[in-house]
Amino acid sequence: MGFGVSVACAVGALVAGAGVVAMAFPGRPEPWPVHLMRRAAAMAAWAAAAVYSLGFFTVLVSESAFGDGADSVPAPACRDGFDLETRQGLSHHRSSYLPLRFDCVREDGSVYSSESAYQWMNGASASLALAAALLFIGTGYADELRARKAAAAS
Repeated sequence: MGFGVSVACAVGALVAGAGVVAMAFPGRPEPWPVHLMRRAAAMAAWAAAAVYSLGFFTVLVSESAFGDGADSVPAPACRDGFDLETRQGLSHHRSSYLPLRFDCVREDGSVYSSESAYQWMNGASASLALAAALLFIGTGYADELRARKAAAAS
């Protein structure tokens, strides 16, 4: 299910991206800069949702694997792919969905991340969401500016 949500968001981003590219062809709607900013904002929002949902479901799968059957404590995400020295003294884990993370905690209090990809997922989803918000705000500003210019000209 998690991969399906991420794929659906990625398809939405591709469709919105095609809308952005379509602005280069003749017959584009007027005023085209406003439409371009709206389509770019939609593309950025869908891309942010795709990246975040990928990380969200990665954390969810890691959390659900903990305590689910034999050899599931400590969490498999904290053990799989790590050498014995890193896993030494592993006591528990901490997970978070905002920001995305799944940290493994040792008995001495030191922490290591089970997945280094969470850093880029957090950064990419936050950057894309910020870009989408700024583009939506810019669209509103461009509409208002155009309306003021039209009112001043008449």
